Amino acid sequence: MLLLAGCIGQASPQSHSPSLPNHSSELTQRVEAIVATQPVGYSGFRLLSSSSEAFAARMKMIRHAEVSLDVQYYIVHDGLSTRALVGELLHAADRGVRVRILLDDTTSDGNDYQIAILAAHPNIAIHVFNPLHLGRSNFVTRSLGRLLHLSRQHRRMHNKLIVADSSLAIVGGRNLGDEYFEIDKGLNFTDLDLLSAGPVAEQLANSFNQYWNHSLSVPIRQFLHSPPTTAELSEAREQIVSYLHTEQRMETPRYQRLMLDLQEPLLGQWLEELIWAPGAALWDHPDKIEASGIPDDHLLLTTQLQPSLNAVKEEMTLISAYFVPTADGVSFLSRHAEEGVTIRILTNSLEATDVPVVHGGYAPYREQLLEAGVKLFELRRQPDQDTSINITGESESSLHSKAVVIDQRKVFLGSLNLDPRSILWNTEVGVLIDSPELASEVHRLTLEGTSPTLSYEVRLVEHEGGKRMIWIAEDEGQQRVLTREPGGAWRRFNAWLSRVIGLERML
Repeated sequence: MLLLAGCIGQASPQSHSPSLPNHSSELTQRVEAIVATQPVGYSGFRLLSSSSEAFAARMKMIRHAEVSLDVQYYIVHDGLSTRALVGELLHAADRGVRVRILLDDTTSDGNDYQIAILAAHPNIAIHVFNPLHLGRSNFVTRSLGRLLHLSRQHRRMHNKLIVADSSLAIVGGRNLGDEYFEIDKGLNFTDLDLLSAGPVAEQLANSFNQYWNHSLSVPIRQFLHSPPTTAELSEAREQIVSYLHTEQRMETPRYQRLMLDLQEPLLGQWLEELIWAPGAALWDHPDKIEASGIPDDHLLLTTQLQPSLNAVKEEMTLISAYFVPTADGVSFLSRHAEEGVTIRILTNSLEATDVPVVHGGYAPYREQLLEAGVKLFELRRQPDQDTSINITGESESSLHSKAVVIDQRKVFLGSLNLDPRSILWNTEVGVLIDSPELASEVHRLTLEGTSPTLSYEVRLVEHEGGKRMIWIAEDEGQQRVLTREPGGAWRRFNAWLSRVIGLERML
């Protein structure tokens, strides 16, 4: 254990890797031609609320890239969607596109060699961010290593971003895995992404470069005794092709659903239909991970977002899969609510969340928020629904979206949850847009998500001389009023335990 603690250190500095010139890219030229017709500084945006659209947008971006593809994710899970995307990345690299993949180190747990096989391609480079430097070989030594260096290892790169030719980008809540595109057989996630073109895409490309060139970004080959060979890459490529052909031949519903939009020339149509507005990419500085204790304000994404939150006049809508407001957040929201601002919050219910311990950090604040006039909605566990906010599929769904709508004029979309982990410990990225059209669209989707068939409305009512909370829902046209919070015993125990042992600041 002492050896593990002593040997976890800084990575050696990496050589600088800038954005590549992209003036020859047809995609860039097309975007620049449209940008030239818009007011100076405007960027183009399209909300990707449909999982099929979100997947198709990524595939189309990769297929149209000619110069560079920058891919940055917190989680990458194996599955149909991931193998299809990896196959397209390999095709892009074959065309001469430079592909850089930056993954949080937790994604590579025990899979360094398998992931590094892709980097056997001369045009693909793979880095891991904030890696554990010793004891990577198995679960036990990894756990010990992270425990002994907890001040650094509990901080993760939570960013989700893909950029093509520094001209087109997707940022939002989705990681990579079948559950994020609603084709998993177990639990799927309802999410939001944003397609961005023009100046904001260039800013997001700059954010990627800042992370890629940081000292915590380490080539994955550094952790291998010997690098994978091109023969192993060829074998992996054949396995992907065979897997996708088998799925196609079987015509499985999930394959048809995932690949449905790929036959249409969507990207060109989407570029013509973008909403153009002032916008800015916001991200945490990667130095946030190395901070001793609470990071300085200048490193935080939320410092950039705060002025827009403070300026709210009439209404604020918050969507956060994991919502832990803390005392400071309750004070901020309550103050605005008492001043007449309508505040709606949509988060997961105890029965729907995939992380019950986080619910334990949220639940103690509900009564204070309700007392102040804040409206609380908790997404129900949804079996086999089909709605415009994309709670669909063969399995159950859990909320994974992250968004803020201010006065139906400004909207922030990205990877940021409204909890201490996102604000203080993990790094995040997102886009703030001044667009009544886009803000209204997100607001409308939120209102649909808060309907009683999809969500519980939590209320505070008089009861025996005091007050208690109730959960209001609707099934088959009949209102239901629950006096006990919905959720199983194991979930209740996890939520209770996180409160008892004081995990709030880690959630």
